[in-house]
Amino acid sequence: MLKRLIVHELFTKQCPYRLEHFTVQEDTSSFQLCRLTFLVSLQLKLNINSTTLFVIGMYKYLARSFPDFGSRGIVVGYDTRAQEASGCNSERLARLTAAVMLCKDIPVFLFSTYVPTPFVVYWHNGAQISSPNDKEILKCIEESSEPWSESWNESLADNSPLRSDPLREISKMYMEDLSSVCFHRELNTKSPLKFVHSSFHGVGHDYVQQAFRAFGFPPPIPVPEQKDPDPNFSTVSCPNPEEGESVLELSLRLAERENATIVMATDPDADRLAVAEQSDRCRWKVFTGNELAALLGWWMLFNWKETHPDPADRERMYMLATTVSSKILKAFARKEGFHFEETLPGFKWIGKKIHELESIGFLCGSMVPDKDGVSAAVVVAEMASYLYNKNLTLHQQLENIFETYGYHISTTSYVICYDPPTVKRIFTRLRNFEGENTYPRSSGGHSIVDVRDVTTGYDSSQPDKLCVLPMTKSSQMITFTLQNGIVATLRTSGTEPKIKFYTEFCAPPGKSDISSLEEELKKVTDTLVEEFLEPDKNNLIRRSI
Repeated sequence: MLKRLIVHELFTKQCPYRLEHFTVQEDTSSFQLCRLTFLVSLQLKLNINSTTLFVIGMYKYLARSFPDFGSRGIVVGYDTRAQEASGCNSERLARLTAAVMLCKDIPVFLFSTYVPTPFVVYWHNGAQISSPNDKEILKCIEESSEPWSESWNESLADNSPLRSDPLREISKMYMEDLSSVCFHRELNTKSPLKFVHSSFHGVGHDYVQQAFRAFGFPPPIPVPEQKDPDPNFSTVSCPNPEEGESVLELSLRLAERENATIVMATDPDADRLAVAEQSDRCRWKVFTGNELAALLGWWMLFNWKETHPDPADRERMYMLATTVSSKILKAFARKEGFHFEETLPGFKWIGKKIHELESIGFLCGSMVPDKDGVSAAVVVAEMASYLYNKNLTLHQQLENIFETYGYHISTTSYVICYDPPTVKRIFTRLRNFEGENTYPRSSGGHSIVDVRDVTTGYDSSQPDKLCVLPMTKSSQMITFTLQNGIVATLRTSGTEPKIKFYTEFCAPPGKSDISSLEEELKKVTDTLVEEFLEPDKNNLIRRSI
């Protein structure tokens, strides 16, 4: 069992001057990481000097916080992204991170090759790092004006006796842990389904291949042009599988040639997953994130009920989702009699909630309390294989779910705004829409019955008008519930210059006129964006894909 502190960093293509440093946790059983986001000014190029200062600040905080820091050590991982203009890459920054710690005689467990980065580290409570620890680390960073002279000695990463490689041990433990969500291994070994996987020029290929073997499947067919790491992401306009069919072109064409039924794509750091299923020759159903949530939620519930036939056991079961995710899991809980908990967006909140609930009962799929495209891919493969044996497709099962629990039709998109004062002005207007401290009363011809503003802590649905969710003053997020059952949320991204909007029509069971539901949702969404965000007036850039 590992008891180590972990540091990690990566670049993102969308914001090339943003560096995420992964920091601090007592790791317990698996390859888990916790993220502290550090934004480098967009006016300045990210440089090695600022990175080293950041790590020095983390060292100071860890040394103050953990008397046994020198015996625990840290784990440093990296992916394959790079910033060619500045000469920075993840491996170089990982080695410099290791050097800062090694020069202070702190043991470092530095991975010998790239790894999926989002299995992020957690604080001692098992959740991703949050306040006040993040703020205290930033204070320690501000105390340092110049790097230590010895912190530049990258050779320590190769020569220090305090440096070791955890790759084999952690990979082995992770693959063994996958068995907790493998329910039908014998059936998997006989499955005739063929799968195609793209790693989008990132780190996911080797790990997805291993995960399929752990479940008893043959490895999925890789997309050769996208199998190997490429920091330029040369075959995709945007290395995000959530963008849909437009970025899955190579995967879909390969699947058609290979007669594969299912296409999967993980993003460059292997925490996001896209899934497409062939419905007939040359026609594909690309599932949305919310549709995959419905399928995965049903799958975990189905297998839980198979091994726990007593309905009383459901009192010990929980499912979690963020407030901008589909409400379909809430519909499951309402009908099946288990618990549902909603959190703020971001997996640090889900991780924190998992810790709060651990003493109460069982949580399905709590192995890695963060986004994990590797395990999600192989769980989807097992679900598809099981359904195939029942003469069902993923899409057909999704329809069965909606017929049982009510159709949940959703849309997610965004506008881009590079001017923070404009963003502030948009949300200030919404809070004073029809006079001071008044929110909009209708949208698309439908009354707004409830408003929740987690930025200010206001919730009109509560007797005391206070949010149950934690107040987050540092970001903007307002949710509107309409009389017709549509729920709409507007929020700013914490990592990109975007205002995101999420709308969902939560229909009761029996209401199955999908075309009318979709038409109504589109009408309300379009009206909401135009009336509330005023894209043309505010010079917002609409999503191009």
